[in-house]
Amino acid sequence: MPFLREPSHILLLLIVVIILFGAKRLPDSARSLGRSLRIFKSEMKDMKNDDKKDDTDGSAAR
Repeated sequence: MPFLREPSHILLLLIVVIILFGAKRLPDSARSLGRSLRIFKSEMKDMKNDDKKDDTDGSAAR
């Protein structure tokens, strides 16, 4: 029995979330989640660029 298969399940989940967190806190929570994801994405990109930079520097030194 998969979770959230029917639209009524999604609607029920949204109602519960609004009741628990309140309508005023939801935009702030979504905004902070978006910022966190943006920071995480940029850090992952920097890590990949660092790895590529290390690979090119390491092969040129030999």
